[in-house]
Order: sequence, then C-alpha cells, then structure tokens
Amino acid sequence: MTSLLWIVLPYSAFVSFVLGHVWRYRRDGFRNYTRYPEMDRSQRFGSTAFRSGVCLIVVVRLIKVFTAEPHARPSGALHVVATIVQIGGVAAASVGAVLLFLPDLIAGPSHPVITPLDRITFPALSAALLSGVIIEYDPTTVAREYRTGETLFAWFRSLCTIDPHPEAMQHAPLIYQARGLILLLTLGIWPFTRLAGIFAGPVVRLVLRAVPRGSRELDGAATRA
Repeated sequence: MTSLLWIVLPYSAFVSFVLGHVWRYRRDGFRNYTRYPEMDRSQRFGSTAFRSGVCLIVVVRLIKVFTAEPHARPSGALHVVATIVQIGGVAAASVGAVLLFLPDLIAGPSHPVITPLDRITFPALSAALLSGVIIEYDPTTVAREYRTGETLFAWFRSLCTIDPHPEAMQHAPLIYQARGLILLLTLGIWPFTRLAGIFAGPVVRLVLRAVPRGSRELDGAATRA
C-alpha cells in the first residue's frame, strides 16, 4: 500500500498530466473556457489573476522544496521574499478561482462541462489551499524540526531520482499525507478540467504565432541562398 500511494500514484499523476494535455490539445486546442470573447470581464480578470497567482506559488514552493533541510526551515532574506511572494500568489489565485468558478456555481455553467471532473475542481483547489495553510503553521512543529521538509519535500525530491523514498510519507502526520494526495489528485485531473488551458492555452497560441513567422524567415533565407 505504501508503494502504491507514494510511488505508483505520483508517477501515474505525472503521466496523466502530460498525456492529458496532449489529449486536450488534440480535442479542442485548449479553447474551451479560455476563449476571451466567450468570457465576461470578471472571468477574464479571474483567469489572469489565477494564472499569475499559481505561477508565483509554484515558483516559491519549488524554491522551498530544493533549499529546505529536514531539520531546518528556510531562513534569511530568501525566506522573507519567498513568504511575501507566496502570500501574494495565494491571494491572487484565490480571487481568480472565485471569479472563474463562482458564476457557474451560482447560475449554472454557461458551457457544457468537459467531464464530471470539472465539478470537483474548485473543492480540490480549496482543499489544496487550506491544507497548505495548515501545514505552513503547524503548531506541532518544534524549533528544530521542519515536518514539511522531512516529509513532503523529501518525498517529492526523491521522486526525481531513481530511488524514491515512500517512507517519508508513510510515517508523516495525516494532514501531510492528505495534502500529498490532494496535490496528486489536482495534478492528475488538471488536463481534463476547464483549467487545462489556463497555462497551456497561452503557450500554444504563442507557439502557433511564432512558427509561421519562423517558417517564413527560413524560406526567405533558403531563397536568398
């Protein structure tokens, strides 16, 4: 069970995230729910706020993952800056998520849902935010312990190696295990929800705009040669 939860499940979520984005691109090109003409002003603002907030949170969390030690919290100027940025990212992502989802929750979806997974997206995001706040201010952590560093961070870093350490999560407090599973759930279902195009959509549009221009430049160079 330990290997299933903390080795097989994470890699399955990673595969689902990658292959799911390929499927979504072939299905609709990430246009559903992210085409600005079909969104009102508040949803457009929410989309931008959510995208910016999540980017800030991910960057800060990755910095903490790879700089934290099991028995030492991040400290110094880097920690202060990271904390400020994270607070701003959480605020922006929270406002953006509310603006994106609240209209559909109140009045019903203006577009048909892609899959039933869309219905659990907002609860999953809310659980991820709440669990993050709880472990960030875990009152059971003593001065010389950093439970996030010795559980979630140690486990995640090990997944990037050929020798994963599921035992880091096996003996972790329940809230840490719950947060790990919530994040895996969110990662695994992301491409199959309306959020798939939040990040991939702009990237695809930029690439599609750049490719024809690059092709023209190459054709021109070939002609001159």
